[in-house]
Amino acid sequence: MNRHTYGVILAGGIGSRFWPLSTLEKPKQFLDFTGDGKSFLRMAYDRFEGIVPKENIIIVSQVRYKDEVLAHIPELSEENLLLEPYGRNTAPSLAYATFSILKRDPDAVMVLCPSDHIISDMDKFRETISSAIGFASENRALVTLGIVPDRPDTNFGYIQVVGGAGQYGENRPLKVKTFTEKPDAELADVFIKSGEFLWNAGIFVWKAEVIMDELNRYAPLITSLFKGWEGALGTAFEREFIEKTYMNIEGISIDYAIMEKTELDWVIPASFGWADIGNWDSLYGYLAKKDDQGNAIKAAKAIVQKDVKDNVVYTQSGKLVVMSGMENFVVVDTGEVLMICPRDDKKLKELISNIAMPGFEEYR
Repeated sequence: MNRHTYGVILAGGIGSRFWPLSTLEKPKQFLDFTGDGKSFLRMAYDRFEGIVPKENIIIVSQVRYKDEVLAHIPELSEENLLLEPYGRNTAPSLAYATFSILKRDPDAVMVLCPSDHIISDMDKFRETISSAIGFASENRALVTLGIVPDRPDTNFGYIQVVGGAGQYGENRPLKVKTFTEKPDAELADVFIKSGEFLWNAGIFVWKAEVIMDELNRYAPLITSLFKGWEGALGTAFEREFIEKTYMNIEGISIDYAIMEKTELDWVIPASFGWADIGNWDSLYGYLAKKDDQGNAIKAAKAIVQKDVKDNVVYTQSGKLVVMSGMENFVVVDTGEVLMICPRDDKKLKELISNIAMPGFEEYR
């Protein structure tokens, strides 16, 4: 375990696509979806064990979630908790983390991951991360982990590799040809049949100095606002500096800001168990425990007819759930909110956007 290796967990999102279970007050990274007693955030933190020194694990979140983060990770030192005034997507979070780590360690190598993944086969995960760290340490490279896909899926981004099909080798870095954000079903099917594409796991490994150079090159509107970071970060003036920086910062993802533009992008194919739990549909795909009609049910009591298929049912009360004539639906009951909606991400987005209207503030 190299003392120059740092783990960065992005945990500032609001998880709106998991509404009504995930809310502004308590978003999904603080919830236990798997039933094993651990939140997404706790699992992400524990995942770094044996990969980076514990004192090198950094969490980026929002000021409003400070107490929640420390409740889930009580051993985290406050200097390792970077708090944004508000969410501005992942590229600003990356910039904040990069400059903070460079202030501590100019030789740092960063492993960056979201807080909403579920990963199995930890031995293989650590082996793959170690390979990525080794490659990034010795090369000017931005490394992404790419999951070998087993189906066309519109919930994930895709990475095309140089050289076409048949290039995948265990822990062998491949040059990236293209990044494509979540495609439609027809295009996803083309990608899978070509054999040239991997799922973008959103897990990145790079030297801090290399990603800083690429941020300066491709996202100058973000990095210019961090001017003076050397004297402000890690001091009593950091909070004031960050609040001023974020007043005008651009909200953009790492993929759009950097990965789709850089010439330093590499991918390492990964075959460990992986699930990006971004919405109710992806949770359905992850849950292995389903009845003989394909229903994933987490409810104290439920009665389903033979014409009830491929639904997600999630309740936090002891209410009896009775269903008939429903297929591909999401039924969620939090006690305060009952949501019944087709298990289709576009329809869920439309429904959730309506909650942003005036008069529904208490339910967000």
